[in-house]
Amino acid sequence: MSQATVESMLTVPHLAFNDPRLFRELLGNQDEHLKIAQRALGVKFQVRGTEMEIVGDPPDAELAQEVMRQLYGLLERGYPVYGSDVDYAIRILSSNARANLQEIFLDTIYISSHKRTITPKSVAQKAYIDAIRRHDIVFGIGPAGTGKTYLAMAMAVSELMKNNYARIILTRPAVEAGERLGFLPGDLAEKVNPYLRPLYDAMHDMVDFDKARRLLERGSIEVAPLAFMRGRTLNDSFVILDEGQNTTPEQMKMFLTRLGYGSKAVITGDVTQIDLPAGRLSGLKEAWRILRGVDGIRFSTFTEKDVARHRLVQEIITAYERDAGDA
Repeated sequence: MSQATVESMLTVPHLAFNDPRLFRELLGNQDEHLKIAQRALGVKFQVRGTEMEIVGDPPDAELAQEVMRQLYGLLERGYPVYGSDVDYAIRILSSNARANLQEIFLDTIYISSHKRTITPKSVAQKAYIDAIRRHDIVFGIGPAGTGKTYLAMAMAVSELMKNNYARIILTRPAVEAGERLGFLPGDLAEKVNPYLRPLYDAMHDMVDFDKARRLLERGSIEVAPLAFMRGRTLNDSFVILDEGQNTTPEQMKMFLTRLGYGSKAVITGDVTQIDLPAGRLSGLKEAWRILRGVDGIRFSTFTEKDVARHRLVQEIITAYERDAGDA
C-alpha cells in the first residue's frame, strides 16, 4: 500500500474557517497552538489558506478536529485563546467528547487585578462553580493544582464586590507539618502567617495590593487560623476553609457550626496529603462520610485530570498514585 493511500485513510475531512484574523489566532503565534495539539495527540496539521487537514489515527484526528472547531467557536465569541487553553481543551474533550467548551470557558467568575478573566478550565471545575452558586456549604476535594481554593476565592471576591456578602473570611488549620510552632521566632501572628500565606497570595492575585490592604483594615476580608473561629457566629459571610484535610473531626464540626444567617462556606482539601499526627482522623474525611447525604451540602471531587498547573504536575500526581497502588 502506498504512503499516499495510508495518509488518505488517516486524514479527517478538512476544516474551513471564515475569518482570516481569527484563524491566525487559532493557529497561535508561530503555530504554537498547532504544535501543542500535535505533541499531545500525535497528529499532523496541513494548513492551506484558512483551511486545515488533520492527519493521524482516526480517533486522534477526530479529537483534534473537535478541539480546533470548538476553540474557533470561542474566538468567535471574543474569548482570547492561549496555549494553556489548547491544553485544557484537549484534556476536557479527551475525557468527555460531548463537552461544550463555551459552556465552561465563557463562564466568567471574576476579572482579576491583572485584568485576567478567571473561568473554570475543566468539566469538574465548572460543576464546582455551579455547586458554590447553588449551595450554602460546598466541599471541594482533590489533588493539588485543581483550582479548589483559587476558584472559591474568585467566587468570594466576586460576591463581595457585588455586595452580596458583608465580608470574606479565609481560614486554615495551622498544622505543624514537620515543624514546631513553638520553636519558630516571633509572636503568634508571625508564627501562623506562613500557614496563611497561600491565602494571601491568591487574594493578591485577584485584588491589587492597596485595595486588599484597605479591605483587610476595615474587616471586609479577614484571614485567620482556624482556632480563631471558635465561639463565633459568622453572619453575612463568604467563608473559605482551606487545607480541610488537616482538621480534626472536632475542628471540622466546630467550623461548620459557625455558619450564621446569609452565609456560605466552601471547604477545600486533599485527602491524600494529610499532615495530622499518626492515628488522628481527618475532619475532612469524616465530614465526607457523615454529611454526604445531607440536603443543601454538596461535595465536588477532582482528579489529576483537572490539574490546572504545569502539565508535569498532572504526570507527577499520577506517578505518585501509581506508586502508592503498587506498594
